Amino acid sequence: MKNLDIDALIDDRRTRIIVCCGAGGVGKTTTAASLGVRAAERGRDVVVLTVDPARRLAQSLGLSELDNSPRKIGGIGGDGELHAMMLDMKRTFDEIIEAHSDPDRAKQILANPFYQSLSSSFSGTQEYMAMEKLGQLHRSHAWDLIIVDTPPSRNALDFLDAPERMGRFLDGRFIKLLLAPAKAGGRLGMKVFTAGFSMVTGAVTKVLGGQLLKDVSTFVTAFDTVFGGFRERAEKTYELLKSPGTAFLVVAAPEPDALREATYFVDRLNSERMPLAGLVVNRMAVSAAHSLSAARSAAAAEMLTERGDHALTASLLRLHAERMQLAARQERLRDHFAAANPTVPVTTVPAQAEDVHDLGGLRVVGEALATSGQGAI
Repeated sequence: MKNLDIDALIDDRRTRIIVCCGAGGVGKTTTAASLGVRAAERGRDVVVLTVDPARRLAQSLGLSELDNSPRKIGGIGGDGELHAMMLDMKRTFDEIIEAHSDPDRAKQILANPFYQSLSSSFSGTQEYMAMEKLGQLHRSHAWDLIIVDTPPSRNALDFLDAPERMGRFLDGRFIKLLLAPAKAGGRLGMKVFTAGFSMVTGAVTKVLGGQLLKDVSTFVTAFDTVFGGFRERAEKTYELLKSPGTAFLVVAAPEPDALREATYFVDRLNSERMPLAGLVVNRMAVSAAHSLSAARSAAAAEMLTERGDHALTASLLRLHAERMQLAARQERLRDHFAAANPTVPVTTVPAQAEDVHDLGGLRVVGEALATSGQGAI
C-alpha cells in the first residue's frame, strides 16, 4: 500500500488548495479542520471553507458559529494563522450582484421574488456559490492555503459540474426568449419579442402563473449584465481546481458502502483529470494490546468461563476479540481498495475514544493523519 504523506502535502508551498470530499458521515469536516490546524501550526496561513450546514466545524474550533466571512481562530501555535468560514449560499449570491451591478440595478435584482427563490433553493446554486467563494478566497491572496470541506455524498463533486450547469441555464431557450427585448433594443425589439412571445406566453402562464412569469422576465432582463461574468468566473475556478496547486483528498470510513463511494470519487476525479492526492481512511479500529490476537483472546475468555472464574476478565477478553476481528475486517477492506487502486496513496486515522470537539482533539487527528495512523491513540 502506498502511504500518503500529509505533512509533505501541507508543507509544500505550491499546494494552495486542498479539497476534502467523500460520502456523508465519514468525518470530512473533522479532517478538514484537523488539516487546517496542523498546517497553520506548521507555518501556513490557512482558511477552512465548509459548505456543510452542520455546526461541527465551528464547535471544534471553539466558536459559537461560523458565517460567510472568515473568522480568525485563536489558540493556534507556531507562525501560521487559521481562519474558518461557512458558506452562506444566498449571501454569496447577493455579494456577487452587489459587486457586479450598479446600485439601482442591484437593488432591483435583490428585491425580485424570483431572484430570492433562485438564490435560496435553485438546484445547483450551493455548488455554484461554493465555486464563487473559492474563487474569491483565491483571488484575495490573503491565505496561502485554502481547505474546502464539501457537502456529503456524491453531491460533493457537483461543484465540478457547476460551470456547465450554469452555462446550460444561462443559454437555455426560455432565458434567451426572456432576454429578447434587451438584446434587440428599442420599440422594434419589443415588437419582435411580443410577436414571438405571445405565441407561448399563454401556455407558460398556465404553468408558472402570470405574476411569476413577470418576476422571471423582470429578473432576467435586470440580470443580463452579470450573466457573462458568472460563467467566466466559474470556468476559471474549474481550471484552478485542475491546476497543480490543488490537491483532492477523498475521505472514507472503513466500511463497504463508504469505500465504494470512495472508488466513485477516485474514478470521477481521474476522469476529470483532477489532482488526486490520496485517500484518508477514517475511524479505523485499533487496540493497544494488538499483540493479543482475537483467537487467543476468545480462547482465554472461554477457558475462564468454563472455570467459572474471573467473569469481568472474560468479558474484557471477549470485547478485545471483537475489536480485533473488527480491525482485521476493516484492514481487509482498506487493503482491497489499495489493491484495486495501487497508484492512490492512503493514510489511516484511528477511531477516537470520544467526539472531536476542540483544538486538542483536532491536533490528535492531525497527528494521526501525518503518521498514517500507526498504533493506538
